Amino acid sequence: MDQRGGAITVTGSEDAADTAADLLQQLYELVGTGFSLRPQLVEQACRIAIKDPEAQVARFFTDTVFVGRKKGQIFPRTANQALYVDAIRDNDIVFGVGPAGTGKTYLAVAMAVAALGSNQVERIILCRPAVEAGEKLGFLPGDLVEKVDPYLRPLYDALSDMLGQERLARLMERGTIEVAPLAFMRGRTLSQAFVILDEAQNTTSAQMKMFLTRLGPESSAVVTGDVSQIDLPRGVTSGLVEAREVLEPIRGIRFVEFDHTDVVRHRLVSDIIRAYDGRSKRRTP
Repeated sequence: MDQRGGAITVTGSEDAADTAADLLQQLYELVGTGFSLRPQLVEQACRIAIKDPEAQVARFFTDTVFVGRKKGQIFPRTANQALYVDAIRDNDIVFGVGPAGTGKTYLAVAMAVAALGSNQVERIILCRPAVEAGEKLGFLPGDLVEKVDPYLRPLYDALSDMLGQERLARLMERGTIEVAPLAFMRGRTLSQAFVILDEAQNTTSAQMKMFLTRLGPESSAVVTGDVSQIDLPRGVTSGLVEAREVLEPIRGIRFVEFDHTDVVRHRLVSDIIRAYDGRSKRRTP
């Protein structure tokens, strides 16, 4: 690609040049609307166009899910993220399955906060299984709450990004937002709530069934997980793996799959995931 004055020349194969030219035109029109196009978003736009040359990039960047306190507009940045957001809007139970850094949890939290703000739900409940990943909880200092708090920290961080520490503290004090270990959900009926189960690959079959059957009237649930990072003891079936096999045919339940092309962290994270996935496939008999 060459730029001279006000003109840009695109070179390459006919298909690639057409895709690049169309993308540049879309980005030019997007900037013309006043949209602030940062370098990271240009890179994301290129990934979208490579994966789907027919994609309308502006749709991704203008479908605002929520406007956060720290990071401004939150919107889907890949085709699968857009599919995920639409699935959450249209279904009562959605599973987001894929590698780290693909926005599964962050977008789910943004959708939950948006639903709370528009009075679609009365409360947000976020939970995680407190499964040890090579470290023993018993050796950590403090009571039970202090022991499991590190497992819930990513959820606190996402909420803080969107609401700010002071507002988040007020909402948690009122019980409008609850962040708790999965075990605390047993025996409850969660009505008029947006419920998120994060790190679901580390649930057992019984825990997954327990969680899904907590859902009450006017509630919806999002379950996120990465089946390549299961920390359960050897021989224990992941509740997320089993749920994908058992529940996919049920109407109203939607599964959205993410891959390394959906990673929105540092550009090297996508390459790292792809490298590890390739090694795992070579080792599989």
